[in-house]
Amino acid sequence: MLLPTPKYEGVSAFAWPAALFLWGPGSWSDLHRHHSVQLVFALRGSLRFRERARDRWITCGAVVVSPDAWHEIDGRGTPVLIGFVDAESDLAAALGDRAGSNISPIPPRTIARWRSKLGDPDSLTAARVEPWVHDTLLSHRRPAPLDYRVKRILKTLPQRLADAEAVSLRPLANSVGLSASRFMHLFTASVGIPLRPYILWLRLQYAAGELARGKSVAAAGHEAGFSDAAHFTRTFRRMLGATPRQVLRRGLAARDFHI
Repeated sequence: MLLPTPKYEGVSAFAWPAALFLWGPGSWSDLHRHHSVQLVFALRGSLRFRERARDRWITCGAVVVSPDAWHEIDGRGTPVLIGFVDAESDLAAALGDRAGSNISPIPPRTIARWRSKLGDPDSLTAARVEPWVHDTLLSHRRPAPLDYRVKRILKTLPQRLADAEAVSLRPLANSVGLSASRFMHLFTASVGIPLRPYILWLRLQYAAGELARGKSVAAAGHEAGFSDAAHFTRTFRRMLGATPRQVLRRGLAARDFHI
């Protein structure tokens, strides 16, 4: 399910349910951790990673980072694709199938297949990234068909984010004539993640888009439904490993988060 695609200077992105994907020039991030599963993929060349500041750097083409694992990544000098994925989602489970430790490099043969599928990194578009996620990352985990009542809710959720009551379980279930428990089951089966974390990611995606358009942290967080700027900043940092201002100050700005 492809969501509206933002574009930043030198960086492109698309929104996937409970995930943030971006691609553009690589950069270096110091030692940090976050609550999402992360994929960092050098679209050409290689990148380096390590788990501690004094560890030896390990060179590879892509790496999967488990939730809350400390890591430092140097992707300077190469175009990269970065994805942050909610740990409860089907996509995170699929990435976890490829991970053998807290930080797991992807084998070279797999890197070659991924690059062949995505094509020229200088002209990469969401139209190529989305089928790559479907057909490659999720190749062994086919989600259930999207229930029509869930589909109806998904179309309206982005417009309801600022109203906490409007996106709570019971009103949403009532709006499509289902009990709360039945709606929750259908939503999780259809989307691959429970309602609450899905809405959290929608809010992060929306707020990040507003930041990229020049809104202040307070304004972006408010419009996305966070109670205040502090709540938005805490959530952003917990999920993505940096504050909104820290991310925007990086050369890779929108690369380390997405909307």
